[in-house]
Amino acid sequence: MSLRQWGAGLRQPLRSAHALLLLPVALIAVITVVDLRAPMNVHLGPALVIAPALTPSLAGPRATAFVGALALAGQTLIALKHGGIGTTNHIVQLITLAVLCVIVVVYSVVRDRRNAQLAQVRNVAEAAQHVLMWPLPERIGSLRIASLYLAAEDEAQIGGDLYAVASNDGAVRVLIGDVRGKGLPAIGEAALVLGAFRESAHRHMGLAELAASLDQSVTRYAAELDTPEDAGERFATALLVEVPERDPVTLMTSCGHPPPLLLSPGHAVTVPSLHPSPPLGVHGDAEHTLDVFAFGPGDTLLLYTDGVVEARDARGRFYPLAERVARWTDESPEALMHHLRRDLLAHAGGRLGDDAALIALHRTPVDRRRHHGLGAAAESLRHGTGSRSRTG
Repeated sequence: MSLRQWGAGLRQPLRSAHALLLLPVALIAVITVVDLRAPMNVHLGPALVIAPALTPSLAGPRATAFVGALALAGQTLIALKHGGIGTTNHIVQLITLAVLCVIVVVYSVVRDRRNAQLAQVRNVAEAAQHVLMWPLPERIGSLRIASLYLAAEDEAQIGGDLYAVASNDGAVRVLIGDVRGKGLPAIGEAALVLGAFRESAHRHMGLAELAASLDQSVTRYAAELDTPEDAGERFATALLVEVPERDPVTLMTSCGHPPPLLLSPGHAVTVPSLHPSPPLGVHGDAEHTLDVFAFGPGDTLLLYTDGVVEARDARGRFYPLAERVARWTDESPEALMHHLRRDLLAHAGGRLGDDAALIALHRTPVDRRRHHGLGAAAESLRHGTGSRSRTG
């Protein structure tokens, strides 16, 4: 963008603000002129208060004070024309208008300070989001990826839900999780889980071993920070997913997290039957199961946190994710996230009771000329699906 274009873009909202400010000024002029020309028994002066009351929605405190001064000037002209400024009626009107103008200006100052504080909080939250949850790539290998995060707190853009993606030795590993609590207080634990995943995901270990490593990290963190009052209250659910590049399968290890949905062309939605272990941090020595399921080209794997399915409407009904998503199985990941965002917020009345996160993993066809035969995961699936291994 050139300097001239930037200047033109900056002047445009300023011109719009000035144009809107003409409305209360014109209102004062019209009311004053009409009152001056009206019969003595017609009093329009009290309507002048509308102008300064309207200004805070269009401009800041200085402009509001300016419009208030114009309104007082108009009221003074009306008083001079109709009986003199010293009459009891006009003195009361002037004092009332002056008090109301002061109140409106004070309100405008408080509102601007509040907006500045909210803007600062949102900037901090946005910075925290970029630091903790790096933007997911739109594509890795044969996977197209789209994500959605909706924070329950108005001032926050990140909370207790988390997700991350890592590429490792011909496979893509995905983490989606939910730490106890929501909003800004949960960021510390979310950062711990994300950091532990990014550190361990690139090591040559299976998903069950990776889950065990994350479990131990959360357990150590809880032991260091827990007080007797909140012992056992620090934990996180997590779902680890691995998609091999060569094999039409997906490997999963669940730590108390809701199972994903497998969307297939033709409005087919299935729920993989997982063997979940306890959430991270509950039992540091828990066994973790590795499950293997078919995941071929054209399929979409939808990962989500419980804030999605626990969103309630005005009648207290939970969001029927599997039912709603069935209509969008043939959509792209980006379109799927768009539909879900709009539908979920409409169901919840525009405000969620808990943080919500979703990830869509869409598998595109793989060039088979580069990959001959099936990998180990596909072979194991062909000979039996389910609990492939356990680790402690």
